[in-house]
Amino acid sequence: MARSSMPPRAAVSATQARRVDPDADRSHDHNSCVATLLDRARQSFDKHGLRLTPLRQRVLEEIAASHDAMGAYDVLDRLSRRTGERVAPISVYRAIDALLQAGLVHRLESRNAFFACHAPHLNRQRHMALVCDACAKVVEVPAADLYDSIDAASDANGFQLKSAVAEGSGLCATCRIQEHPS
Repeated sequence: MARSSMPPRAAVSATQARRVDPDADRSHDHNSCVATLLDRARQSFDKHGLRLTPLRQRVLEEIAASHDAMGAYDVLDRLSRRTGERVAPISVYRAIDALLQAGLVHRLESRNAFFACHAPHLNRQRHMALVCDACAKVVEVPAADLYDSIDAASDANGFQLKSAVAEGSGLCATCRIQEHPS
């Protein structure tokens, strides 16, 4: 993640971070998430003079259909199953690149996978991805103070930071309860 030129934000408490999760009980209806994200996509592409092509929209819909991370070939497989049409892998990768640039999806570096950005920060706020090892759910939480520490460490060592990625893996609340019901 590129170093932000925005001023540092106040630290976020654990309670505030938990509220970011739109899918805490997995009974969440994703249709409203997808609709909201598509509205943001149209605005973002219009603002930059780009087209939200039918393929870009379908790729975004597939990625946003859950709060899980998925690889490009997972997206390709889902598109093929849903539409019956064959899409070239390079076309899916190009669509994902456009969605990344528009701030509508993020790349989960540790898994070479992508997840929809349901937070309307459009890449202006530095975030951390929390990934469940059991169900693959991804929760995006603000992490400005973490990145401030990374920036300070790089500055103190005379290092010009190009990117930093914050990801954590473990078990989400739902999977922890299923693993240890007591």
